[in-house]
Amino acid sequence: EAKRSLHDAMCVVRNLIKDNRVVYGGGSAEIACSIAISKYADTVSGVDQYAIRAFADALDDIPLALAENAGLSPIEEVAAAKSRQLREDNCRIGLGMDRMNDDDGMHSRDMKEAGVFEALIGKQEQIQLATQVVKMILKIDDVISMGHYQ
Repeated sequence: EAKRSLHDAMCVVRNLIKDNRVVYGGGSAEIACSIAISKYADTVSGVDQYAIRAFADALDDIPLALAENAGLSPIEEVAAAKSRQLREDNCRIGLGMDRMNDDDGMHSRDMKEAGVFEALIGKQEQIQLATQVVKMILKIDDVISMGHYQ
């Protein structure tokens, strides 16, 4: 376990050396992306809208897992964080596990104030890899034909 933790830490340092940009953690980046993609889905008509909404919903799985692993009620916590992001127009609101928010009794808080962040390059690679896996599954199932996606 110690060897794996040390390896993970070295990978974070390597990523920050490659690109020192960061995003705020605690699920805030995924929640913000989910909100933005859902808003975009409102502008799309037809069947494509369902696929775009499904992608937005899939992004919510990361903060849901984070809340569940912390022993919190995942649906309520993510809904509270998403609601607070929209209400305050603050994309840094995520799941702060260390204390409850006085306003609603949930654990949503500003990740900048909490000092919770992660390397942007790692987050980009996670989302790109997950998207590529879905594309491969869809191609295998002949749901999309070769050359009709970008």
